[in-house]
Amino acid sequence: MNPHANMIIMSSLILGPMITITSNHWIMAWVGLEINMLAIIPLIAKQHHPRAIEASIKYFLTQAAASSLLLFSIINNVWNTGQFDITQSTNTMSSTMMTAALTMKLGLAPFHYWLPETLQGTTTMMTLILTTWQKLAPLTLLMMINQSLNTSLLVTLSLLSMMIGGWGGLNQTQLRKIMAFSSIAHLGWMTMILTLSTKLTLLTFYTYITLTTTMLLTIKLLETNKMSTAMTSWTKSPMLNAMMMLNLMSLAGLPPLTGFMPKWLILQELTKNHMTIIATTSAILSLLSLFFYIRIAYYSTITLPPNMTNYSQQWRHKNQQKPYLPLMIITSSMLTPIMPTFMMIM
Repeated sequence: MNPHANMIIMSSLILGPMITITSNHWIMAWVGLEINMLAIIPLIAKQHHPRAIEASIKYFLTQAAASSLLLFSIINNVWNTGQFDITQSTNTMSSTMMTAALTMKLGLAPFHYWLPETLQGTTTMMTLILTTWQKLAPLTLLMMINQSLNTSLLVTLSLLSMMIGGWGGLNQTQLRKIMAFSSIAHLGWMTMILTLSTKLTLLTFYTYITLTTTMLLTIKLLETNKMSTAMTSWTKSPMLNAMMMLNLMSLAGLPPLTGFMPKWLILQELTKNHMTIIATTSAILSLLSLFFYIRIAYYSTITLPPNMTNYSQQWRHKNQQKPYLPLMIITSSMLTPIMPTFMMIM
């Protein structure tokens, strides 16, 4: 790609969400989302491969449909309220359509079908951008209009996302698809608590970004894209492979790792608001995701490679040193002891 075009695309990719986050006007927020969408499509299709082209087309069609629905809901809201202020979205039908459009952009169930296929057709670094940075602007808009959102609708979508995110990842062998269903399940936890505590939503989102970034960078460094290659990843870097197991357990939300902290606080907040049945259902549905996280950890760190004549062990090359990775691994696994500090802040 031409360096000037690459610079413009990367600048637009950063500028789009910034415009959406800092704006208080619906049209400017919509423009920021469009800039972000148009900037990411060339990066997805950058690999000259049919799967990459297919992934970019699927992403474009889904995001264009969500943008059209969002623009229609904005026009309907302005027609009823007479203003473009984001925090003044009081019309019920407009709020419902905005919720549908933004959850489609996020990849929340039942609008999740584009996410696994798009992530599978692109590279690991593009998967990292799509599962972290691209979620920032739509989630910010949801938090800005949380006062007018329907709590029952959001709770239903959240439980459905946890269920589909868990069930969908059970029969997958591609690690990028597994991370896509993991993203769907974690988005369910974020939107579950959105109308009750936006601070908890932000804490869950930041924790999810840290865990997902560490996991995908580890996958890229180990050059592991599927289960069969995960079985031999220990030959490249045994210590990094062991740390990947800790990161997987943290993604699953097992104590005393970092991923347990937001789930614990969310379940506590749901119980305080007399939503015990929903909290219990969420905890049970998280066991579905726990299964495929444990399966990856089992394949990559516990089992031995097959002892067959056609098996060839991978060469143990000297890996490039990544100074940021140890810090990210520590952050993604050891933040739970400072949870009382987070509780005092919130």
